[in-house]
Amino acid sequence: MEFQPPTATSEIRPYHQGRATEEFTLAKLQLEEETADFGRRLVEIRKARGLTQVELAERLGTTQSFVSKYERGDLRLHGELIVKLAAALRVSTDELLGVEGTEPSVRPTVKDRRLWRRITAIDRLSKRDRAALVRTLDAFLSKAG
Repeated sequence: MEFQPPTATSEIRPYHQGRATEEFTLAKLQLEEETADFGRRLVEIRKARGLTQVELAERLGTTQSFVSKYERGDLRLHGELIVKLAAALRVSTDELLGVEGTEPSVRPTVKDRRLWRRITAIDRLSKRDRAALVRTLDAFLSKAG
């Protein structure tokens, strides 16, 4: 069999076209989606901890713009940063990464532990009882002013 150069009628498809390009595009979209998911989780956890981007950046030894870029999904994670973020936010790396089956440990920071225990107990009340308690608290707080 002798080599025949392509003719004008034969199809020339570079490797980067067709299936390889489709697979690359799908992988890129999946990575972008996962990065955005991480960013949303990071914002949620940071806010639940009562931290600003500046405060989190200080804990990480970096800048606010760096934290912002991770939250927007502009930067990709690396192992060392995952560990630092988990430590700074006091969550597990699994929770930070959104591993399925991980129970969220994020809760608002409350300085008074007795108050926090009561709040969690209130959360276990029936909807009707919670509504009655909230009305009572609202009335009390409006008078306390």
